[in-house]
Amino acid sequence: MKHGKKYTEAMKQFDRATYYDLAEACGMVKKTATAKFDETVEVHIRTGCDGRHAEQQIRGAVVLPNGTGKTVRVLVFAKGDKINEAEAAGADYVGGEELIPKIQNEGWFEFDVVVATPDMMGVVGRLGKVLGPKGLMPNPKAGTVTMDVTKAINDIKAGKIEYRLDKSNIIHCPIGKASFTEEQLSENLGALMDAIVKAKPSTLKGQYLRSITLATTMGPGVRISTAKF
Repeated sequence: MKHGKKYTEAMKQFDRATYYDLAEACGMVKKTATAKFDETVEVHIRTGCDGRHAEQQIRGAVVLPNGTGKTVRVLVFAKGDKINEAEAAGADYVGGEELIPKIQNEGWFEFDVVVATPDMMGVVGRLGKVLGPKGLMPNPKAGTVTMDVTKAINDIKAGKIEYRLDKSNIIHCPIGKASFTEEQLSENLGALMDAIVKAKPSTLKGQYLRSITLATTMGPGVRISTAKF
């Protein structure tokens, strides 16, 4: 695969064969961010899990101590008093059944996270085929199906991210922006890794964390040593 000049130059900033510790990797990845926009820093974690087995599925959420650097738009499905509560907590959109055709038929997706109260899941369930593939379906494990909509909204706005295995048994997560300090990125990555280590399936035999790679949107991947975890 042919890479551009900036990417090739960025690769010279570090040794591709070396496994760095968490703080070093965060410093390296900042040096490789050469785009004209504030690149997102993402971590890619290859696991030894087999997601085809329900007991080896990994899914959860964690609030990053320094946020994600991104403004997150929250849609809440609620009724009764919970509508006012959601609006007071700073939800960008709040509604119920009337939003179904808007999303289903008009392709309205002006939101990044969906929260729903349990009594609204019957309604939200009808959007499963639309929200599911986009990773937007509310889920109790991620804390997005809850009666405590205030906490859910506050956590999301503060930098809560969801982690889950993809079909290749890899977890992809944003941990901040290239403009963050090394310390901010290190703290965020540390909080995410702690949550993922705790989420290790008890039935898993063999190595849990196969590889960890940190990269910016446009930059090359920096390898992180899995030994610490």
